[in-house]
Amino acid sequence: MALWILNGLVWDEQTVEATRKHVRVENGLIQAIQDAANGNPDTAGHDTIDANGKLISAGFIDMHVHLREPGFEYKEDIASGTRSAARGGFTTIACMPNTRPVTDTPATVRYILDKAATAGIVNVLPYAAITKNELGRELTDFAALKEAGAIGFTDDGVGVQNAQMMKDAMNLAASMNMPVIAHCEDDSLVVGAAVTDGKFARENGLKGIPNESEAIHVGRDILLAEATGVHYHVCHVSTEQSVRLIRMAKQIGIKVTGEVCPHHLILSDEDIPSMDANWKMNPPLRSPRDVQAVIEGLEDGTLDMIVTDHAPHSQEEKARGMMLAPFGITGFETAFPLMYTKFVRTGKWTLGFLLKRMTEDPARVFGLKSGVLQAGAPADLTIVDLENEREVNPESFASKGKNTPFGGWKLHGWPVATIVNGNVVWSEL
Repeated sequence: MALWILNGLVWDEQTVEATRKHVRVENGLIQAIQDAANGNPDTAGHDTIDANGKLISAGFIDMHVHLREPGFEYKEDIASGTRSAARGGFTTIACMPNTRPVTDTPATVRYILDKAATAGIVNVLPYAAITKNELGRELTDFAALKEAGAIGFTDDGVGVQNAQMMKDAMNLAASMNMPVIAHCEDDSLVVGAAVTDGKFARENGLKGIPNESEAIHVGRDILLAEATGVHYHVCHVSTEQSVRLIRMAKQIGIKVTGEVCPHHLILSDEDIPSMDANWKMNPPLRSPRDVQAVIEGLEDGTLDMIVTDHAPHSQEEKARGMMLAPFGITGFETAFPLMYTKFVRTGKWTLGFLLKRMTEDPARVFGLKSGVLQAGAPADLTIVDLENEREVNPESFASKGKNTPFGGWKLHGWPVATIVNGNVVWSEL
């Protein structure tokens, strides 16, 4: 497909501003970016999109999502999940292996890739499990899983409880130049708890999930990463202690990276209004002090990227209430508007900083070719209306999951078109 995107705003990190550009796409690549001040180009033989002053960005990259297929298609499937991702401006997503069956065999990895190729509309990168059935007892066949197309190893959804098991996994992954991605949680500290050990738990007489349940694993795994030399990536960082440990590790040259979710950057446990399970996620919403710590961690590079941890569940499951409902909220379709409204429009961040943390930085950490808006790069692009204000309406989500604490919020910065490999896969223009 040959395409011109005309009159869009492109962020320039050198001038720290957005200027009007034309972007030409052909054969799945960005072919040219031209200054719009010189007038419109010859578009003969091309399809055209008039961005009309809307932002053109490299497509957003989300390295932590749950597509639920195979096994939990009533929550989400690859078709609905990738549609939802496209609506959120994401062109590449990495899906977690806590499916049923668990993504712990080459056959399941190939199933996900084949299904994504036929039913999906964005790039899907599968992770494989560290241990068989994510039970923490026996390592999977890393070499076969890598050959099948897995991009890294994680038991996301549960922490690897045994330190020797994790060290063995890191040694094996390091020998193959593959990353280990860790859900950090000490099970002995979280049994019977649904929210953080904080104000909301105390006021409602609930057992709380302590910060150290996450940070203990972060600290342990940093030492194991130092010993093995593996690329160690920390999932959904939520506590001040974890940020502190990752910052120290980076300062002494340990190969550790980390991610943070919009909800942990914006909400604390003091914002939870009731026992509504749409406010239940894992890690849980932490204290205002922790929120400030993860913000500072993202700002100073301790945390490398923003991810959604998109975790759809059925409305029936979430209706069971805070104690009985599963952990998790949807994230694709609100991520950029939340970040843009709360941090860029308020002047806390530049637009360029937000875009970098959602495009270039995840691509850098995981060695992807996408994530940059320049000639020769993959034509994975997102067009965003920065000015239009809309209300979050979960019933309008393309995702099967409507579980979000952000319903009714009024936000700016809504994606309006998504282009993957040079093809328009979703558009409101």
